[in-house]
Amino acid sequence: MICNAYDLGTIAYQAAWDLQNLLAAEISRGERPASLLLLEHTHTYTFGRRGQPQNLVWDEKQLVERGLSVHWVDRGGDVTYHGPGQLVGYPLIRLDGMDHVGYVRNLEKMLIAALARLGLACGQLSGKTGVWVQADVASRCSRCSPENRQKPAKIAAIGVKVDANGITRHGFALNVDPNMSYFDGIVPCGIADYPVIALADIFPSAPKMDQVKHEILRAFGETFKFEIVEKNI
Repeated sequence: MICNAYDLGTIAYQAAWDLQNLLAAEISRGERPASLLLLEHTHTYTFGRRGQPQNLVWDEKQLVERGLSVHWVDRGGDVTYHGPGQLVGYPLIRLDGMDHVGYVRNLEKMLIAALARLGLACGQLSGKTGVWVQADVASRCSRCSPENRQKPAKIAAIGVKVDANGITRHGFALNVDPNMSYFDGIVPCGIADYPVIALADIFPSAPKMDQVKHEILRAFGETFKFEIVEKNI
């Protein structure tokens, strides 16, 4: 099966959301093959269906000063941050025979495989969604507090929707080298007990975004059994 992959560069959240809806409708009608959007967002907080307003820490003045937009969306999960230096992936695929939970677990496995090829050992954490770095690796993070260096840290968040036609929306956000101070303005994913981390916190020199995209496309094709065809939108 074919999956078209589109590199959108940096794009505002609303524009990407509108594009997801447009392409998903075409996929459901059989007018377009499965698609994967790879992109970076301008500074944005998004709240999912389980979002709690109290998990937004910064007030309106701070949001404006930091150039942040806030969106309440129809994915699963609570609040997360998107911004430059973070690779976001929106798979738009038909879940033939795969349930919602199985799809999320496969997204985690895909990210774990891609990060392994980049030299990072990471994995799943029981009872938590996303991709996690164990404490012995997270302890390399110089900006992290001493307490947080002793805990597993989330390096990739996942929040998805499956529509009535079985087409997926939203997806994953992998911290490559974003400005991590923006996570201070929220309780990420509504989880106060665990820190977030980026590839730049772990490696002396973070992998280039193009290299990360290459490994994501490779792992996505392998995990979901697609032939990846890179296209322009």
